[in-house]
Amino acid sequence: MKINKILNNNVIVSLKDKQEVIVMGRGIAFNKRVGEDIDEEKAEKIFTLEDQDITKKFKTLIADIPMEYMELSEEIIHYAKQKLGKKLNDSIYISLTDHIHFAIERFHNNLPIKNGLLWETKNLYKEEFEIGLEALDKICDRFGVLLPEDEAGFIALHLVNAQLNEDMTNTVDMTKVIQDILTIVKYSFKIEFDESALNYHRFITHLKFFAHRLVKGEHYKDGKDDLLNVIINKYPEAYQCSLKIKKFVEKQYRYELTEEEILYLTIHIERVVKK
Repeated sequence: MKINKILNNNVIVSLKDKQEVIVMGRGIAFNKRVGEDIDEEKAEKIFTLEDQDITKKFKTLIADIPMEYMELSEEIIHYAKQKLGKKLNDSIYISLTDHIHFAIERFHNNLPIKNGLLWETKNLYKEEFEIGLEALDKICDRFGVLLPEDEAGFIALHLVNAQLNEDMTNTVDMTKVIQDILTIVKYSFKIEFDESALNYHRFITHLKFFAHRLVKGEHYKDGKDDLLNVIINKYPEAYQCSLKIKKFVEKQYRYELTEEEILYLTIHIERVVKK
């Protein structure tokens, strides 16, 4: 494996199977020049990034941030992939590394940032938040820095971003939409959700995709569905709650629900509120 570019003593750019890769390893480029071979046994991690823009940003990040942060970030990402069983967008290598580095800098400068969505993140993204807490333990073990729980919430949102291929702004907006809808349902039926129930998890999953469409301005392909009339008659209270949500999102987010969206929303509401 030949060196195409040296980013620092521990990181080089090379080609593997005619594709550009970023290779990390302690001292892998020490006393080396472009065009020379590297000792592949020193290669601790090889990154193959599909998006050229992400690859460019990744190179800049590695050149600016100490290797220890990249190593820790990769360890957390690997752990997250195993726990979630899902593919994460390559952008997570940039966003998470940058966030951890900045969070530790802020800690040393006594500049903590409160997470205004901590409660929502804990409740809506339980798996991701648990991974965030584990990440705080790993950060403490590696750097001797005990970051507040707020940071576990931020890390969780980065993981949600990477699953949905979204940026942080959209994920924050989506989280607010989901929480607003849950509040409407809760107060309409004067209930507390059983967060361990399967129907609750199904509802949350539905709302995640609904909120994703909302922030993107996308809709289900609408069509006249006779099933909606059946559902209206069968679940009138859940339908009325769907209409409240429809009115709210139109006013708050300028997003108009289609009949198909109302149909599925009504079905999920009925399931989640029934005893």
